[in-house]
Amino acid sequence: MEENKPVRINKYLSQIGYCSRRKADDLLNQGRIKIEGKVPELGTKIIPGQEILVDNMPIQQKENEHVYIILNKPKGIVCTTDTRVEKDNIIDFINYPKRIFPIGRLDKMSEGLIMLTNDGDIVNQILRAKHKNEKEYLVKVDQILTDEFLSKMGSGVPILDTVTQPCKVEKVDNYRFKIVLTQGLNRQIRRMCEALNYKVVALKRIRIMHLLLDIPQGEYRELNPKEVERLKSILARKN
Repeated sequence: MEENKPVRINKYLSQIGYCSRRKADDLLNQGRIKIEGKVPELGTKIIPGQEILVDNMPIQQKENEHVYIILNKPKGIVCTTDTRVEKDNIIDFINYPKRIFPIGRLDKMSEGLIMLTNDGDIVNQILRAKHKNEKEYLVKVDQILTDEFLSKMGSGVPILDTVTQPCKVEKVDNYRFKIVLTQGLNRQIRRMCEALNYKVVALKRIRIMHLLLDIPQGEYRELNPKEVERLKSILARKN
């Protein structure tokens, strides 16, 4: 960040590790940010060094060192940074000593792999749909799987006024299958199954890009330097 160069408030908050750009836009829309005592408009630019308040509390620039974490999220934990609203939120659950935020979401009743970081730029790169970053899930349903069901899941299912993109689907046993998505529609797998008259009994994310679920439920670990290097290398090639 160049000193004294005007920068959009959402980008600034992302660069200093306070929150993602998307979260910053939400804060702006909710009127929870003030610059020099005034509520700014969306797209407002600031000069680093100006007083910025969030919920009337001054923000502090975080340490330059970024952290990258994977968590094996249990059922019942909500992927939100708003600790005032949800008592079972992911931030209180992980209780990490630095401010971090999740990359994407897993719904409350789903479990498995989720990434958290204080690197706002990485968040935006990963979430961009055009990047087609793979996410793999293990899904258990309430009925015996049929070839027709598996074929339709893989070729595209009409939900949310669109048709899901073709994806990889692999049968594991009579009630379980693996599915690899590059989309991130709201409750996508559950809605796809419901559209085909199946109900999801259990849903676990087991992979994000090259990162595998390799820790016990409820635990987290930091990515090692090689994992971070590969993550950044993959994203750089897609930009």
